[in-house]
Amino acid sequence: MGLLDRVKTNAPGHGGATAESEHEKQTRRKKDSAMAALRTQVHERLVEELGEDILFGEVREDKTLKAIASVVEGVVEENGMVMHRSERERVIEELSHEILGLGPIEPLIRDPEINEVMVNGPFSVYVERNGRIEKTNIRFKDKTHVLRIIEKIVSPLGRRIDEASPMVDARLKDGSRVNAIIPPLSLTGPCLTIRKFSKDPMQVDDLIAFGTISREIATFLESCVKARLNIIVSGGTGSGKTTTLNVLSSFIPTDERIVTIEDAAELQLRQDHVIILESRPPNVEGKGHISIRDLVRNCLRMRPDRIVVGEVRGGEALDMLQAMNTGHDGSITTAHSNTPRDTLARIETMVLMAGMDLPLRAIREQICSALDLVVHQERLKDGTRRITHITEVLGMENTIITLQDIFKFESQGIDEDGRYIGKIKPTGIVPQFVERFKAAGIKMPLSVFCEV
Repeated sequence: MGLLDRVKTNAPGHGGATAESEHEKQTRRKKDSAMAALRTQVHERLVEELGEDILFGEVREDKTLKAIASVVEGVVEENGMVMHRSERERVIEELSHEILGLGPIEPLIRDPEINEVMVNGPFSVYVERNGRIEKTNIRFKDKTHVLRIIEKIVSPLGRRIDEASPMVDARLKDGSRVNAIIPPLSLTGPCLTIRKFSKDPMQVDDLIAFGTISREIATFLESCVKARLNIIVSGGTGSGKTTTLNVLSSFIPTDERIVTIEDAAELQLRQDHVIILESRPPNVEGKGHISIRDLVRNCLRMRPDRIVVGEVRGGEALDMLQAMNTGHDGSITTAHSNTPRDTLARIETMVLMAGMDLPLRAIREQICSALDLVVHQERLKDGTRRITHITEVLGMENTIITLQDIFKFESQGIDEDGRYIGKIKPTGIVPQFVERFKAAGIKMPLSVFCEV
């Protein structure tokens, strides 16, 4: 009789509640130990049969699944173990996740309701589901196990992570965004954050259904894109900037040449004439680095009708402003900030990071002439993502950039489920760029800007 079969699940009849509880703990430990030993033995046998490529998922899926099932059956029989079918299926599933997927977190990656997976060391895994963060019961074996999964992600991309280079940004095959940071920088242990990539990109109807925007606002923003306004989408981390950027980019006419520039390619444009550029980190020797700024400068020679930059976070802000000011109207980008006013202050700072000794007034004049609209988005405490401000950049008054809100989110309290009640409303101000709608042949009734 095998080990798993020999382990009894009931406590001795004469034992009290405490003895029974302790017996159950010992039973579970023995069973877990037997299962761990089985998985280790099967994994070693698979490496022997299929080669070390299985460690990085570089074998055919169908071949690997058959091999796992066959080896599990063989090892169980050799050791005289008696296992229920459900236990065998669980072992096969866990091993397939380990070899073909991302180990313990593979079920989380496959769960369509989960937006983000956060691994805080081997024994603490959190997820974001429906805008709320919750802890899971998923655990890795140890720190080495987490490191192996991180290495499995970054190795096929030509990236590396070790003590010399202890943090990395990467993406999965499906486009999901990955950040990893390991000791000595992380005292918690190896940390892995995965922002999942939607296979079917969200459309404007999805944002309306989620309450991010209203139908009227969507129509207005579509008109802004078609009228070739320069737009910056701002907001905090996880506020949905990239999703909104993707939706805005979908409004670009199909007969225009679009160049997208990102650190990790996430945008999913449906147009045919799209060139996707992605930055490149330095190699092991510290050479070969291609920055967002290099790509922005290069794309100006590619005859783009529209330039879409995933995010400006440094000196590339200056090149982006110059592109907007030199005939590339209708460009769109995103930036981290807390308010529309903060967005412009951050752009000023990023322009200074370009190393150009420009006076502050000159920078602000560049910003005013380049940007037309700030679309600000926030993730509220209830987990929902809302566009809270749509703000026009007017110009300069002395040394101050003048802004005016065209639409603004108004909260009307919280419902029984703790969700914010409210909607984005017009402020009653008609934007100055409304004349550009007429020039582009777009009909925009002035009633859109007035509360009914």
